[in-house]
Amino acid sequence: MKIFTAENIRKADDYTIQNEPISSVQLMERAALSCVDWISVNCKQHTKFVVFCGNGNNGGDGFAVARILYLKGFDVDVFINKDKLSFSDNALINYKRLKDISGISVKDFSEIEKYNFEKAVIIDALFGTGLSGNLEGSYKDLIENLNLKNNPKISIDIPSGMFADQLNEKNDVIFKADYTLTFQFWKKTFLHPETGKFAGKAVVLDIQLSCEFIDKTKSDDFVINDDLILKIFKPRQDFSHKGTYGKSIIVGGSYGKIGAAVLATKSALKTGSGLTFVLAPNCGYEILQTSAPEAMFIEGGMKNIDTIDEQENAVYGIGSGLGTEKETEKTLLNFLENHKSPLILDADALNMISKNENHLKLIPKNSIITPHPKEFERLFGKTDNSFKRLELAKTKAKQFGIYIVLKDHHTQVVNPEGQVFYNITGNSGLAKGGSGDILTGMITSLLAQKYSSEDAAILGVWLHGKAADLAAEKHSKEAMQPTDVIDEIRNVFLDLNKKATTLL
Repeated sequence: MKIFTAENIRKADDYTIQNEPISSVQLMERAALSCVDWISVNCKQHTKFVVFCGNGNNGGDGFAVARILYLKGFDVDVFINKDKLSFSDNALINYKRLKDISGISVKDFSEIEKYNFEKAVIIDALFGTGLSGNLEGSYKDLIENLNLKNNPKISIDIPSGMFADQLNEKNDVIFKADYTLTFQFWKKTFLHPETGKFAGKAVVLDIQLSCEFIDKTKSDDFVINDDLILKIFKPRQDFSHKGTYGKSIIVGGSYGKIGAAVLATKSALKTGSGLTFVLAPNCGYEILQTSAPEAMFIEGGMKNIDTIDEQENAVYGIGSGLGTEKETEKTLLNFLENHKSPLILDADALNMISKNENHLKLIPKNSIITPHPKEFERLFGKTDNSFKRLELAKTKAKQFGIYIVLKDHHTQVVNPEGQVFYNITGNSGLAKGGSGDILTGMITSLLAQKYSSEDAAILGVWLHGKAADLAAEKHSKEAMQPTDVIDEIRNVFLDLNKKATTLL
């Protein structure tokens, strides 16, 4: 799914209006109906809604939502700024329609202090994507007041005060929604930690904007959705053998950190690697052979890895629990100097490479690195925020011809062409040691199975997050463990295969 800028979303609206054809107020009605449909299903236990409307088209959406909710039997009150009744054309039409309904009370913002918000859902339709500056004055005070209330909160299209395409300043006031009902596209700011927390759970509603416009309009930013995954996923063929699905070699483990290598190895096995090896120090031999008997063991040292042998037609995933001993660092750099095929680098492998910027040049083209924000900072330098970090990642991916999996709540896959794929599966239950090792094993396995570097990275982060979502449902985000995520990989593949079969 493409991510469009606010400007391109407006162009999509205009194109749809001109070519469907449909009037702009009818399109607004379509958007409002989609919101009410969602609210009717997901807010059944609530009967009272309080809608805060601005003067622009976002306010027009709010007026339409309020009217339709009332006609469906809900109690609805609307708040506006009665000192400024100069509405946009479409907002004015919907305001007049609302005023014709005697059962809806229209109040001024100044009446908020005397209003009884008990058991009400607050709907924010104050400002849309056209916001040009930070909120000040009465609007700032209003949103600060609403944010203090414990009522469920829904934003229409985008939380008021938030920009769509750039980060806000640290102290900007933004409406803090529990849900944001957004139209057709994710907004980029929903996917970054500094602002995404204000959007709550984003729900993308299809309002049938022109497919022709969407297809022909370029974007370098994408959301990894089910449609993309089904295009990438390759179901296992009946007439095949273990050699068909590649050879994965997990290089990791050191004294006291063998568990990391176990997790990476198990996830590589569960993700479908035809042959799986684990190259680890001898101190982990019994642990690895007992916990992952399907994998073959290669000794790479005694307590730390000091040897990495090159094997033909193998994909290496290096870093899980590797340690940063001098001998291990020397071994890694020597291996990289001679290895020319794409591989996966994570954790301690990245920490050792980060000691000298020249080491980055040793990474083979089309390789995949999977840093978390601190590892990224060690590799490429500090940035002020996640937007700037992403821009730096795009620069470095192009410079070194590599794929960067920038781990975050919404992990980003950055390719050398400057395209970014945001992952929307996963949850905070992954915020535990060992989760990254699982991802390394998954991507290594997929690359060994002849997925391209880009497809392996995209499918890997999606699979990782999807399995984690299933684990959280069973065990809770707090109690789920990385091993629970590995166990759920099978269920994700079962579902994928069903969907892939349905498409045939």
